[in-house]
Amino acid sequence: MTQSSHNVSLHPVVERVTGRLIERSRSSRQAYLEGVARATQGQPGRERLGCANLAHALAAAPADDRLKIRSERTPNIGIVTAYNDMLSAHAPFVEFPDIIKSAARAHGASAQVAGGVPAMCDGVTQGYAGMELSLFSRDVIAMASVVALSHQMFDAAMFLGVCDKIVPGLVIAAQAFGHLPAVFSPAGPMPSGLPNDEKSRIRQEYAAGRITRAALLDAELAAYHTEGTCTFYGTANSNQMLMEFMGLHLPGASFVNPHTPLRHALTQAATARAVALAKSGINTSHILDERAFINGVVGLLATGGSTNHTLHLVAMAHAGGILLDWQDFADLSDVTPLLAHVYPSGKADVNQFHAAGGLNFLIRELLDAGFLHNDVTTVMGHGLRAYTQEALLHDDVLSWQDAPRDSLDENIVRPASRPFAREGGLRMLKGNLGRAVIKSSAVKPEHQTVRAPARVFSDQESAQAAFKAGELTRDVIVVVRFQGPRANGMPELHKLMPMLGLLQDEGHHVALVTDGRMSGASGKVPAAIHLSPEAEQGGMLARVQDGDIITIDCEKNVLHCEVDDATLAARTPEPMPQRPFDPWRNVFRLFRDNVGTAPHGACVLFNDA
Repeated sequence: MTQSSHNVSLHPVVERVTGRLIERSRSSRQAYLEGVARATQGQPGRERLGCANLAHALAAAPADDRLKIRSERTPNIGIVTAYNDMLSAHAPFVEFPDIIKSAARAHGASAQVAGGVPAMCDGVTQGYAGMELSLFSRDVIAMASVVALSHQMFDAAMFLGVCDKIVPGLVIAAQAFGHLPAVFSPAGPMPSGLPNDEKSRIRQEYAAGRITRAALLDAELAAYHTEGTCTFYGTANSNQMLMEFMGLHLPGASFVNPHTPLRHALTQAATARAVALAKSGINTSHILDERAFINGVVGLLATGGSTNHTLHLVAMAHAGGILLDWQDFADLSDVTPLLAHVYPSGKADVNQFHAAGGLNFLIRELLDAGFLHNDVTTVMGHGLRAYTQEALLHDDVLSWQDAPRDSLDENIVRPASRPFAREGGLRMLKGNLGRAVIKSSAVKPEHQTVRAPARVFSDQESAQAAFKAGELTRDVIVVVRFQGPRANGMPELHKLMPMLGLLQDEGHHVALVTDGRMSGASGKVPAAIHLSPEAEQGGMLARVQDGDIITIDCEKNVLHCEVDDATLAARTPEPMPQRPFDPWRNVFRLFRDNVGTAPHGACVLFNDA
């Protein structure tokens, strides 16, 4: 495996991991591709619909679109949208269907909104019962998108989504319709507001009781102040990074602000690409192969992206018969240079990152250093090298130019020759408690290793109560168990970060160990998360007791409880606390009972473990 242009050879570890992934996935990938081939033979599907069936699909279409769709000779684009006007990231999508329909007509095609999908916000549900549905919403979105596209009316699909579970769910659905081309069209981040590090400082001040709730709310409203994604580099913006690295966005599309002329032009251009792809024979199964997923993992590691993608990328890959594993992440992390410092790993937000050179600078650096596969298919055609260009608008004409040759701010983004770290921003930890994930890029060197006695809780509310009572004002590793996918849907525990950050600032050695998740904005406190096996399934975390000494070592990739194996095995596992019946939560009992493990993507759709 060598790069096909610029005479750059792949890094040997990237080559080895890619080869291993291809071999591991050979049987399942072949079965997937055979299914795509069968579906491809039946396209365009609407030509075989009965007249009454087709009439139902055309009844609401404008007259000109109706004639085009009826002729069966011009592409019809299915739009799947995550629009709602409660969430800032998805509110801009209100105008996208009209933009897409107009652009499709300009290219002799048509477009219809095939369906909408739910889009919930972890920022709204953090710390509350709704967070127990958050991870499962990814699979609901995938299923809802499949329903939307199941009418056999479409020659290509455009997906409108941004945030945490929405994009992974849409990608799973795009692979279910792998015989169709798919283009993802983002809405972009909100303009910068209150700096993220200042927001974090104010949260800690509130946790310490030094400011009022009104002052805290004023700060939060100054940070989250208008339409667009949050500006920190959490899961939502990591999603956008992945869509460029994996070739589903147009180059430079990820971090252009909403309601700007450039954003509008990129949406029009994305539609033009969807029309062109529908005519070209290139489909999603050609784009999302093993190499594309390796590129996505490298992008995640090189930018210090969201820990949530150690779940999502695995599930997304599985939808196409690709058996991505945490060991693949670990091996690539050992060699991938960290090239970005974006909050919470640094002070910059994504707008500043984009201005400093952004994704297109990084893609070129990683390509030229042999860390990415250039020999891939994207929505732009052949080769990832197209993504080393950034989009710009001049006299209302969209074009692309080479990304800056040099970083415009090396405090934010650096060349591969001068990385922030020689290893990736995410690490996989192993030990006698199981396997876990940690976002090491956000943790200062002096906090990369923590050894302290455990204080064990079964929910984050109990941990917060202990903090308020002064019981955690010491060196401590806070253990929060029964937060895994089968226990309660694997909620994020980001509400714990202000109190743990305050303890760390006071000079204590602190860390978090949990079978739950953290926000994509996992911050400065070391957090070993996604621990598997989870406590509810008899994982060793259910046997940890108060006072046990636990070590987290990011440098050696170790998570270890200093209790000998015989003693640990002899302990009776703590049972999961019983919860009162909750009617709306009970709707998702089927998901909790059938979900896979964290290393397998915590997915209901592909439960192999």
